[in-house]
Amino acid sequence: MSDPRHVDAAEAGLSQWGENASSLLQILIHIQQSLGHSPDTAVQLLSSRLGIEPAVIDGVVTFYSFLSHEPCGRYDIRFSDNIIDRMLGGRESAERLMKQLGLEAGKHDPARGVTIDYTSCTGMGDQGPAALVNGLTLTRLTPERIDVIADLVMRQVPVDEWPRDYFEVEENLLAGDILLDEWYHPGAATQAVQSIGKSTILEQLEKSGLRGRGGAGFSTGMKWRFCAEVEAEQKVVVCNADEGEPGTFKDRLLLQSYADRLYEGMTLCAAVTGAQKGFVYLRGEYRYLLEALEGELQKRRDARLLGESILGQEGFDFDIRIHLGAGAYICGEESALIESLEGKRGVPRIRPPFPVTHGYLGCPTVVNNVETFIAAAGIAENGPEWFRSRGTEASPGTKLLSISGDCDKPGIYEIPFGMTIVEILDRCGASDTQAVQVAGPAGIMLAPEEFGRKIAYEDVPTGGSFMVFDTSRDLLAAARNFMDFFVHESCGFCTPCRVGTTLVNKLLEKIGNGHGTTVDLETVQRMASVMRNTSHCGLGATAANPAVHLIEHFPTMLYERLRHTSFEPSFDLDAALEEARQATGRNDPGAHLQGGGV
Repeated sequence: MSDPRHVDAAEAGLSQWGENASSLLQILIHIQQSLGHSPDTAVQLLSSRLGIEPAVIDGVVTFYSFLSHEPCGRYDIRFSDNIIDRMLGGRESAERLMKQLGLEAGKHDPARGVTIDYTSCTGMGDQGPAALVNGLTLTRLTPERIDVIADLVMRQVPVDEWPRDYFEVEENLLAGDILLDEWYHPGAATQAVQSIGKSTILEQLEKSGLRGRGGAGFSTGMKWRFCAEVEAEQKVVVCNADEGEPGTFKDRLLLQSYADRLYEGMTLCAAVTGAQKGFVYLRGEYRYLLEALEGELQKRRDARLLGESILGQEGFDFDIRIHLGAGAYICGEESALIESLEGKRGVPRIRPPFPVTHGYLGCPTVVNNVETFIAAAGIAENGPEWFRSRGTEASPGTKLLSISGDCDKPGIYEIPFGMTIVEILDRCGASDTQAVQVAGPAGIMLAPEEFGRKIAYEDVPTGGSFMVFDTSRDLLAAARNFMDFFVHESCGFCTPCRVGTTLVNKLLEKIGNGHGTTVDLETVQRMASVMRNTSHCGLGATAANPAVHLIEHFPTMLYERLRHTSFEPSFDLDAALEEARQATGRNDPGAHLQGGGV
């Protein structure tokens, strides 16, 4: 007999999100939050009501890290396991809690209703070690806090009764500039469209030189113009708030303290392109922000800055809805994000066509990140000269950096484009720096002789991640952590990425274990070339970067760890035969390879 709670959870999800296939992921997230898993009863009900095969729904559940067919219990605890959290003691925190509760990683304890496991970066690198409990963020996990959490779990105290300060997320803005200055007036950017016209707004955006702040750097004005010129009954504006790049947390600040500016930028885009529908794709790790973000949306509706006839303009109808992600880094890629918005697995699309002509449900769609929409609103209100007062000719404006690692003042910094690495290190109080990883694992690891380079599209571009490693750190361990991340986050669609990430990771492991040779380094570089040239999307094309940059920028450190032989196999076939020897009771020379065994 089916559990009525399972049916009720599925019905509630359908009631909230509607009976359409594009709502599948949001309904599954609702069920997961309600029940702690996605049971077969709920899957069968959704299959019947949405017209989706159960196997397809199962595929969605297994694709996203935060969904599960197996019960996670009353307490689903996931420790952030990126390299910065490890440096802050994240692994020790997790092991301390598991020891006190008598659990292993990934194992569910039905008696206490608790599961403890690891997850990728939770966007708290400046205030870790961090974890998620039932999707809510825990910060600054000291041994004392871990002991309290163990006691709370053993006494079965509900999560909403845990100490509030354990869930506190600070803004941690340590340096601001024009983007975060006091220029904003609600509705001003949207009114500018009415007063000076759509074409003038587009000209101003293009004149400002605003480029997408996610790292790729495509012209924002050009993207909006392409969408505006397409004839279509329905157009869509999407904010990519899925900053899953390890070491990145600047969107967290913008969403927490500047959400109204984001919504203004999205509404501006709708006015210019003719869009009627908007989405914020909020990464699942930032679910703690959902209620406040919904509240800001309602304030704008009440002020007639969203909804029907915005600012009294007949026919200007535009509203925004927030969709949650569920733990899939690949959904930061815009076409994978659109697939996820449509309720599917986040597998990147083949392009062309591009989203500006064929995006969400086939509609022309503009996708920009949080920082880009806020900058666009600022340009509409203050003009392109305001924006160009900072930065370089090729990279005008400012950039928000998420600085973490070995420095005295980790946090969020707004800097003008063109600032050098050494200047940034000085600002954040870094010393004895061995390396800086810019733009996350897919970015570049810089050695000290390169610290004169500049943060700019023409030199060192970045979506915002800036990780600092001093001379006490093992850079090979950092690279292996990055490769572990890519192995886990590969969507598995294409062979070069699915297999290549694993092979490169194994070679780094071999080098780390003291068995690496020059042949292995050459193999890594060949694999990286294949992945760059044949992978389906940007993840696979850049996934080998941690290994390649280690070889290119830190060759001495690597060569010191190599064996002197030109080649050594990474697989010990004789050792692999030990189980067979035990099963047959043989241990004579013929049962060993070195003894003539085959």
